[in-house]
Amino acid sequence: MEDVAGTVKELIQEGKVKHFGMSEAGAQSIRKAHAVQPVTALQSEYSLWWREPEKEILPTLEELGIGFVPFSPLGKGFLTGAINADTTFDKTDFRNIVPRFSTDARTANQVMVDLLTKIAQEKEATPAQIALAWLLAQKPWIVPIPGTTKIHRLEENIGGADIELTTEDLQQIEEAASKIKIEGARYPEHLQKRVGN
Repeated sequence: MEDVAGTVKELIQEGKVKHFGMSEAGAQSIRKAHAVQPVTALQSEYSLWWREPEKEILPTLEELGIGFVPFSPLGKGFLTGAINADTTFDKTDFRNIVPRFSTDARTANQVMVDLLTKIAQEKEATPAQIALAWLLAQKPWIVPIPGTTKIHRLEENIGGADIELTTEDLQQIEEAASKIKIEGARYPEHLQKRVGN
């Protein structure tokens, strides 16, 4: 890790690179790299569906002054409400091999979408907008990057920045979410082994 950070540092000094970002790194790797060349941002998955970064990653980033760019803030589409147990994916879709997208897991995890849908109805918003607003409310240095290929989804996602969740809203979400056990692993085992290094 130190060698990579050192190489990036040289590139920054040469004017070839502006900032140093990392992806899917664990807290130890972030600290090692940051000691050699300050890390500007970390990209990793974070959403109401995947809250693992709250344990070690977010405290580390806050301590070191590193920004966070969560990918899959909409749970690879699941938190939008557009996917349910009956959804079939194209044979080339990555979600086909993700345990969290098995039919049983989607059925069990629907309760999270139901929570977002309930709050969205109260706010005259969509579940996706509530999921993004929740992320934006966590820390001022979090900038989610939802992916889409459709303009209307892009516009919907941008609308998430206009949703104001009150302290009471956030407490309600937290209380309800704490009772929900998300089923299925984030990645198949062979891919999960690559994360956090």
